[in-house]
Amino acid sequence: MNIHEYQARALLKAQGIPMLDGDVASTPTEAEAIARRLGGAVVIKAQVHAGGRGKAGGVRLARGPGEALDHAAEILGMQIKGLTVQKVLVVPAAEIASESYLGLIMDRETQRPVFMVSAAGGVDIEEVAQQTPEKIVRLAVDPTYGLFPHQALRLAFGLYRDFAQVKAAARIMEQLYAAFVANGASLAEINPLVTTPDGRVLALDAKIVIDDNELFWRPDLGLLRDETAEQPSEAAARRANLSFIKLDGDVGCVVNGAGLAMATMDLVKYYGGEPANFLDIGGSSSPEKVINALKIITADPHVKAILFNIFGGITRTDDVANGIVAATRQFKVKVPIVIRLTGTNEAEAIRVLNEVGMTALSDMDDAVARVVQLAKEAA
Repeated sequence: MNIHEYQARALLKAQGIPMLDGDVASTPTEAEAIARRLGGAVVIKAQVHAGGRGKAGGVRLARGPGEALDHAAEILGMQIKGLTVQKVLVVPAAEIASESYLGLIMDRETQRPVFMVSAAGGVDIEEVAQQTPEKIVRLAVDPTYGLFPHQALRLAFGLYRDFAQVKAAARIMEQLYAAFVANGASLAEINPLVTTPDGRVLALDAKIVIDDNELFWRPDLGLLRDETAEQPSEAAARRANLSFIKLDGDVGCVVNGAGLAMATMDLVKYYGGEPANFLDIGGSSSPEKVINALKIITADPHVKAILFNIFGGITRTDDVANGIVAATRQFKVKVPIVIRLTGTNEAEAIRVLNEVGMTALSDMDDAVARVVQLAKEAA
């Protein structure tokens, strides 16, 4: 679950990480009032779940309350990567002597939280990793013991030479690790971590991604979710208890089981198509889930054809068939549907489909090749 920068700042400040004061605004007038209260120059930052805010014009310097009002008026309502900016963060502008990167991510390979620090901060860490990977120092943390002080110091020496700044940065790393663990994060980063001309070390930015599995134990964290900042289809899928990720293709995929979903998308690519989504209706699928799945996929104007690829083990294929029939009766599906059903209650599923003039294939390759061809013909 992504959260906004102002929310991430609150979680980091709760652990004692030094940050400049700031506040969030939903209107230009609120932004002006915050800027007046903070005094001096401020930075207006779009709060949206998308990278590249600065390049899109979503981060601007205001030299006073009047400029803050003008910049906030321009940023609020702005579209950044398809998402509308509903709020802006107003923070004091800082004098910066140096910028560094500090991040903590859950690494699948080591199955541990891994620190990544770099003296090349203030830019996308992906660029640094690609162009100058030697500038990134990594450290895997044993979750049994946590981050030891000497490990934090070793990382901090990779950033600074002044020992006071080294100690300050090491302390921030310990606090970042505490925030990471306390909030069940899969990623936490500060970019940039800066030094000021008077020698202070401050976090100027904050990003946290919370592992969805943590929300079962911490429903309070779920209150941080902002559905207005998400793709509407993904928000609708979550409410319907469907695993869904929107992609850029034109072949809609409805599958049961993550492994089969991945294999289906691979096969769509193999036959020259592009999947429009990952959608897993799960192992035990009621007709209602199938109806919701079709509503979500047909809401995407880029989808030219839809594939149901169902292998019935725990899933009853007749439940899926009944869901398809019910959905097509509830609303008009304007794109062709290719159905592949095999497994539990397969004969009953085929009977249900045949009664309304639909057919089902049993071979996965045949079904995928057919849906890709239909999508190409409709393009």
